[in-house]
Amino acid sequence: MIHILLIDDDQSLIRVTEYQLKEDGFQVSVARDGKEGWKRFENEHPDLVISDINMPYLNGFELIQKIRKVDTHIPIIIMTAYGSLDNALQSTDSGADDYLTKPFSFQTLKFSIQKCLQLRDTSSENERLKRELYDKFAPENIIGQSEAMKNVMQTVAKLAASDSTVLIYGESGTGKELIARAIHSQSKRSRKPFIAVNCAAIPDNLVESELFGHAKGAFTGAVAETKGKFEAADQGTIFLDEIGDLNLDIQTKLLRVLQEREIGRVGESVVRKVDVRVIAATHRHLQEMVTAGTFRQDLFYRLNVIPLDLPPLRARKADIPLLAQHFVHKLEKERQFKFSAAALEQMVQYDWPGNIRELENLVERFSILNAGTEIQPDQLPWKSIDSSVRDGVLTLPFPEEGVSLEEIEKYVIQQALLKNRNNQTKTAHFLKMPRHTLIYRMKKFGLDI
Repeated sequence: MIHILLIDDDQSLIRVTEYQLKEDGFQVSVARDGKEGWKRFENEHPDLVISDINMPYLNGFELIQKIRKVDTHIPIIIMTAYGSLDNALQSTDSGADDYLTKPFSFQTLKFSIQKCLQLRDTSSENERLKRELYDKFAPENIIGQSEAMKNVMQTVAKLAASDSTVLIYGESGTGKELIARAIHSQSKRSRKPFIAVNCAAIPDNLVESELFGHAKGAFTGAVAETKGKFEAADQGTIFLDEIGDLNLDIQTKLLRVLQEREIGRVGESVVRKVDVRVIAATHRHLQEMVTAGTFRQDLFYRLNVIPLDLPPLRARKADIPLLAQHFVHKLEKERQFKFSAAALEQMVQYDWPGNIRELENLVERFSILNAGTEIQPDQLPWKSIDSSVRDGVLTLPFPEEGVSLEEIEKYVIQQALLKNRNNQTKTAHFLKMPRHTLIYRMKKFGLDI
């Protein structure tokens, strides 16, 4: 039952409102001035406070300030017979969630209560999710006990304390976004947005709009004004993955954003300030691209303030059994299996060209085809994968109990994306299908777009 604390020196209003609230199923405590209201708040810890403004001993504004010092989330509704814009602004500035002018109907009060309780529940859920994200990306919770990863996480802790631009280097599948999220979640911006952008996955003609937004009518299909990723990340962090795939024209515009901290939407002359921390990542050698003239030197220096190298999985072999077990535990109970000691030993010796993503895909494959079993060395795919492709025809082993055609299709698409470094155009060509068909199937299987 929701407990409401009702505070007002108007005895008639108190009596009627208390009766109506109790009839509607609320538990109600009453106080006849601000001082008594504060004592009841301290002793009873209500779920919501409804208070008058003009009261003896302690007025509504002073009461709000005292309550907010000990509870930042409890909903507070202010009511007064002296309705004015100034009072409304002062009450909300003091920390009230809503403002009612006397006289008001019970339906109006009930609607205000429901709205404030919904906001409280949403705020509490958001706080819970933020705590979960913080815990998930805390350095001590990222899988890895190898010296290479210990060094990375020590660097992450230092980077989280600063607001500098970071450039993460690493092969595809090494977990660059995971590390970017870890930096953000431990930083002073952790309660603000983290926006991830895969630069390689956006068509060249849409990159500017995706990053900086566009005005209504800026181009065919722009039916409404739209914020870009930089505006969405304001006061938070934007993660620009595979930044080496941006063309020179967009690089020039991105450089201005990094220099001036302002953006302009496509088709609009208004300049908008943004406060964003930039973390970029690439699997390419940007310095070689600078020499070749395919990446701007000035942008490289803007991004390369603090470089961070992520080791490939073959350089952190001690982490392979830990990661494999982690991915197995993420599966539903009925899909779990285990690796034999001999299989794990061979997995440690394997070079993992697809890195962590390849390992996770392997675990998912076994969860579909070999749930509830113990995986032996002869079941590991790299021993037979080359011999299973002859004359352009792929052959797969089939278990006696049968397999899901959709799961096989999903697995083939995952492996093709891995082989082509998540480049959709190359993957579509590799799979001999139109790009729009590939995107449709990626969405169908819940694969990253």
